[in-house]
Amino acid sequence: MLLPYMESGRIEAGCDEAGRGCLAGAVFAAAVILPPDYHHELLNDSKQLSEKQRYKLRPEIERDAIAWAVGIVTPEEIDHINILNASILAMHRAVEQLATTPEHLLIDGNRFKPYKDIPHSCVIKGDGKYLSIAAASILAKTYRDDYMMQLHTQYPQYGWDNNKGYPTQQHRDAIEKYGTTPYHRMSFRLVDTQLKLFE
Repeated sequence: MLLPYMESGRIEAGCDEAGRGCLAGAVFAAAVILPPDYHHELLNDSKQLSEKQRYKLRPEIERDAIAWAVGIVTPEEIDHINILNASILAMHRAVEQLATTPEHLLIDGNRFKPYKDIPHSCVIKGDGKYLSIAAASILAKTYRDDYMMQLHTQYPQYGWDNNKGYPTQQHRDAIEKYGTTPYHRMSFRLVDTQLKLFE
């Protein structure tokens, strides 16, 4: 069972990101404040959910949440500040847009930089522990998937409708064959050609 809050009576926002390990596309993060008595049969760690279940949950989370928002950091920004900082910035951008100001942030993972003067707690595998982080992970993932599906229509050869920008063999092979797009993260190791130079 996922926990409804870390501390009773406090306005907590769960935060999570999607797309950190991808070779292409922006990184997305979401922040969600749920009612303290919130319960949903299906809401669990989003990694355990099917794509269909995540998309079913998204409008329900948006309807039921006290506040929710999504933050985006572009591939250019990722290359400029690195992916860890970009993931944190995406969370900051999500929190910034919340209609209700949280008193505490629950962050999925082990690294974060304080946002203004709001205290935070980092929770490793938090999307499998707290409802608000699980809800944030579903919003971040589905909005990012929508974005990668849109990019796929422009660049179908990379298979982004399936791999969503992650480093699958198909994706790496396509980069080797067709080169990069404006959406590729140039600071990432996109192909394994470096290894071949030394063989």
